[in-house]
Amino acid sequence: MINIRLLGSGGGMPMPDRFLSSLLVNFQGRKILMDCGEGTQVAMRKFNTGFKSIDIICITHNHGDHIFGLPGLLSTIGNSDRTEPITIIGPKGMKGIMKGLKIIMPHIPYDLNIIEDPRHELAFGISPNGLMLIEDENCTNKDITISTLELDHSCPCIGYSIYVPRQPKFYPEKAIQNQVPMELWKRLQNGETIIHNNHRYEPNMVLGENRRGIKLSYIVDTRPIDTIPEFVYESDLLVCEGTYGDSEDVDKAIKNKHMTFSEAADLANRGNVEELLLTHFSPSMESVGLFKKNAVDIFKNTTLGYDGFSKDLYYE
Repeated sequence: MINIRLLGSGGGMPMPDRFLSSLLVNFQGRKILMDCGEGTQVAMRKFNTGFKSIDIICITHNHGDHIFGLPGLLSTIGNSDRTEPITIIGPKGMKGIMKGLKIIMPHIPYDLNIIEDPRHELAFGISPNGLMLIEDENCTNKDITISTLELDHSCPCIGYSIYVPRQPKFYPEKAIQNQVPMELWKRLQNGETIIHNNHRYEPNMVLGENRRGIKLSYIVDTRPIDTIPEFVYESDLLVCEGTYGDSEDVDKAIKNKHMTFSEAADLANRGNVEELLLTHFSPSMESVGLFKKNAVDIFKNTTLGYDGFSKDLYYE
């Protein structure tokens, strides 16, 4: 199970009841932060999420409403006596941004591992130091993976997909049938291949078929490009921008490289996702609920996000 908490549902500028873009993902007590707009720390305090166990921060792009909360948060984490490293993922230019930010926070007591514009899937495993990047490409024991997609915005921008694999079911009778020594069962169940007494034992000797895990996708600040439906395909939850609720505002959306509710709903429909959560609302759109029908008419299972929205995602 993973829990998501929408910390900020606004875009452009913070409003009295709407902080800027930020989503917190809680997985087995460790946390992944998606974007870090103004108000992120206040929202964490307001919704009692904690921040010291944030291991990964995924930044979509360098616009202020997605990143201006970052130096303050990193400084606060440093003041909490954290010493474990934090991984920051971002688009082209992310290393330069972090170099600049370090000028105003030169003494944080932990390392920052900056991954700029990744073009391949990133695998992470839970360790005593939190969620850590797995460097071994052949490792099969992954706790969580993160993939990215280049989006269509006015600056380099990437979308994210988080996948939590589910281990195949363990069958003791299969292990016995394959004459697997009992002391190897747990290691094989965890995905290891073992040479023992000159015999090779593989996980498929004790496990059943692969089972579907949990998929969460996060797409903000982009036009609705054709690569998105495949990228978010069969997500349990698609968190997607809906900067403009009124379909009449499509010209504004095109000009500013954003989406309307109906465009986001069309992506959810084409991507065969389970649920669409709309966020990143324009400050000019005070009554978001007035436009919900524009999305629901295209994709029925649409939810309008708000600061503090929380949802648990489970294995099927």
